Amino acid sequence: MSEQPRDIDEIANLYRSLISEVGEDVEREGLVRTPTRAAKALDFLTRGYEQTLDEVVNGALFSSNLSEIVIVKDIELYSLCEHHVLPFIGNCHVGYLPKGKVLGLSKVARIVDMFARRLQIQEQLTQQIAEAIETATGAMGVGVIIEAQHLCMSMRGVEKQHSVMKTSVLLGSFRDDNATRSEFLQLVK
Repeated sequence: MSEQPRDIDEIANLYRSLISEVGEDVEREGLVRTPTRAAKALDFLTRGYEQTLDEVVNGALFSSNLSEIVIVKDIELYSLCEHHVLPFIGNCHVGYLPKGKVLGLSKVARIVDMFARRLQIQEQLTQQIAEAIETATGAMGVGVIIEAQHLCMSMRGVEKQHSVMKTSVLLGSFRDDNATRSEFLQLVK
């Protein structure tokens, strides 16, 4: 996705400026290396921009006669909200109804990570994961549910530490067929 490598030194300089602007001494022992560490952390936390669906799937699609729902539950996710660049942390549940192909198990989690490792809102993240699973597998239906806590809501603003946001996207038979939708929702409960 990104045409050129990121300049960690430039990002570190920006962090150095931010730390100084909040009133800290960037030469203080505990902060001397912080700009570089923070730059490397941000690079890691946004590495999803450097990945494509084809690279993540990497050919891990396998022929299958399976006609039952495949579920991967409780995939941990860590993302940064695009409004405050603060973390949101939660779990993602992915289900799909195969149509001749199944996706390698680890690839489901890698797809979640690819989109979570971008500046994001949870609603969009849920949609992107569902559409990517549908594109990668050609599934008859896809369901994605994300449950996450947002530090932008618990650390600042209304300061509600125990609130959880839930989002879902249902595509194909998960949206159109009541029995398939009900089975998926029951399985991820």
